Amino acid sequence: MKITDPVLGSPCWAELATSDVASAGRFYGGLFGWVAEEDSSPEAGGYTMMLLDGDPVAAAAPTYQPEQPVSWTMAVSVADADVVTERVRETGGSVLMEPVDVFDLGRFSVVTDPDGAVFTLWQAGLFPGAARLDETGALCWVELATRRTDAARAFYTTALGWEASGGDEEHGGYTQWRIAGRTFGGMLRIPEERNGAGPPAHWLLYFAVDDVDTSVARALELGGRLGFPAVDLPGTGRVAGLSDPQGGSFAVYTPASYLSGGRSPSPGLTPG
Repeated sequence: MKITDPVLGSPCWAELATSDVASAGRFYGGLFGWVAEEDSSPEAGGYTMMLLDGDPVAAAAPTYQPEQPVSWTMAVSVADADVVTERVRETGGSVLMEPVDVFDLGRFSVVTDPDGAVFTLWQAGLFPGAARLDETGALCWVELATRRTDAARAFYTTALGWEASGGDEEHGGYTQWRIAGRTFGGMLRIPEERNGAGPPAHWLLYFAVDDVDTSVARALELGGRLGFPAVDLPGTGRVAGLSDPQGGSFAVYTPASYLSGGRSPSPGLTPG
């Protein structure tokens, strides 16, 4: 789906912080068909756009500190990064980096929710964000894993204006996030038995593919690793978790419409 005007409050961009931008370009190019285009200006610091049929859909940037993990991060579109950053702080989140201008492209900050899951806020200037979403090779879903689901629900609905539905036993304990009529993400609870020993709270980014199993096999050929095996989600589609050669975790998703022979997923794919 071509994006002309990102919906305020919804995910608008996917960015990989990695220890090897060139390797990431080869891996994701082989997996999703992306073309890596590095900004050669010294002030860009190696920032590399990932293009799908000439359209920007994601980016990769070098990690700038030894302790910085290789990871994918989503950006949320906002009208005023300063205002929303302060709201994040007031509603129990933390601010890792105060709002800063990125040339004339936009303004952004780096924040966390109350359980420490990192994301960014993007106030568009000349660059609005991803030119494609919810189609093969593009971001299609974001999923929060957290131990504090109640706190997360209160935080995101207040700080970003999201609507939350589900989360009870009838829905398998899975919460779905929605804004302006579009369902774009979900939330699951990190099991209690993993408290203190499991992964930190985090956002997992999903990218749409034509065939999950083929994509998993291709990712492994390219040096990636399996995060969780492919599984069918009845009435929704098929998903699998992967990580790239540097350890950046993500997931791939084939919607049920693809599996049944259709080729056009509707906006707001719903794995979960």
